[in-house]
Amino acid sequence: MTLLFAKFGLFLTQAIFMFGPEGAPAAGGAPVDDFSLLGMIKKMGGVALAVAIILFLMSVYSIAIMVERFLTYNAAKNQSREFAPKVAQALKDDRIEEAINISDRHKKSHLAVVVNAGLQEFRAHQSNPELSGEVIDASKRALQRAIAVKMAEFKRGLSGLATIGSTAPFVGLFGTVVGIINAFQGMKAAEGAGIGAVAGGISEALVETAFGLVVAVPAVWMFNYFTSKVEAFSVEMENSSSELIDYFLKRRGAR
Repeated sequence: MTLLFAKFGLFLTQAIFMFGPEGAPAAGGAPVDDFSLLGMIKKMGGVALAVAIILFLMSVYSIAIMVERFLTYNAAKNQSREFAPKVAQALKDDRIEEAINISDRHKKSHLAVVVNAGLQEFRAHQSNPELSGEVIDASKRALQRAIAVKMAEFKRGLSGLATIGSTAPFVGLFGTVVGIINAFQGMKAAEGAGIGAVAGGISEALVETAFGLVVAVPAVWMFNYFTSKVEAFSVEMENSSSELIDYFLKRRGAR
């Protein structure tokens, strides 16, 4: 234990003589490295700078996806709230043409897209004196196709968020590993210079890991949030599809 404290005291003494009080350079010593974020970025090597640029581009891409998906989901939710009561009243009064026109006016609503597909298929066979089971089955298939297409649209871009969230930390870690290797090579080249010879290189390397985490964490959060929204939209579309099929069955029974 005494030896450990002696080594620590020696290290502290070297640091004081190297940097002087309050982090200022000692008399006759080399100037202190700039450990600010901007200063470390300016001194980055080629590999570290390339990693930082890649992470920056990943961040810009993920933010673009977040904004676009948020606007898309918000528009779908708001238009669906307006669409649902209007089309329900139209179908209650057996005004299918009006219901189709209402759905055409709410193109951003996921419910309107699904209902419109079912009503279009049903209207195509409405002239038949009897609505057979084949007509109902055709309407079901049209509804399922519309749901599948809309789900694919809702999921667009989410795989990119997932990829960024899972790979950005490793990209940053790669930059950190390369930076630490360079720092230790510098330590070998400047033997006896103390920890100050590699402190700047190590700090610059760790910035890459921090940058990778800054890019990855919001991407993972928003991916999970958007996935829950898509699942909720899927449930709403399935419920609307079932209710529309029930309406078709009631119409067939009335005939």
